[in-house]
Amino acid sequence: MEQEQRTIDRRKFLQSTVITAMGAGTMSLYPFTAHANPYSDDDIHIIRPVEGYSPQIGILVSMMNWMRASVLRAVKGLTQPELDYLMDPQANTIGALLLHLAATDVVYQEKTFYGIKKGFSEVNKKWEIPMNLGEEARKQIKGNKLEYYLSELQAVREKTLSEFKKRDDKWFAEIDPSFFGNLPTNNFCKWFHVCEHEANHRGQITVIRKRLAGKDSKGE
Repeated sequence: MEQEQRTIDRRKFLQSTVITAMGAGTMSLYPFTAHANPYSDDDIHIIRPVEGYSPQIGILVSMMNWMRASVLRAVKGLTQPELDYLMDPQANTIGALLLHLAATDVVYQEKTFYGIKKGFSEVNKKWEIPMNLGEEARKQIKGNKLEYYLSELQAVREKTLSEFKKRDDKWFAEIDPSFFGNLPTNNFCKWFHVCEHEANHRGQITVIRKRLAGKDSKGE
């Protein structure tokens, strides 16, 4: 009985600690950091709130920065023919996958910032092909240097980050009653999906790079 009471007391202590950390104590556990270069090696592995964002959004921004740095390492030094390389007739090129990552940011910008439920707005129609990939992407997304893809990724991500700065943790916690699998989904989960989606395609990029003659895989 005494052991059971100690277990209950310990559970209450842990619960109160978590609640405190989620409130005023959060910043003492996760100090803000400012990134002159968000993908620099100096503190990229410190996941914490980023200055200029609300605490929870800032933590996700830190995670997204980490994931993007991983992608940039994976494609570093690739030439235009390597970016256009197809492992088989049904595959996607690295170039197409990079534009697909940018298109995914745009999709979730439209869904979460502007309330567009399906597809792209007229101003963003150019992203439909890289979003859908497949045969049209194989036909049209080629002949570009790495700088082109990196520039598109950067421009789109800067838009995402700019919009994040206009919002707070209350918005981040807002629940869409029917989203992934027609289940309740908050904005945090939607944007976490963008991050893990990038991890998925980063893995594909690594596999393709391994198949390139004379190239080693990069990164983890």
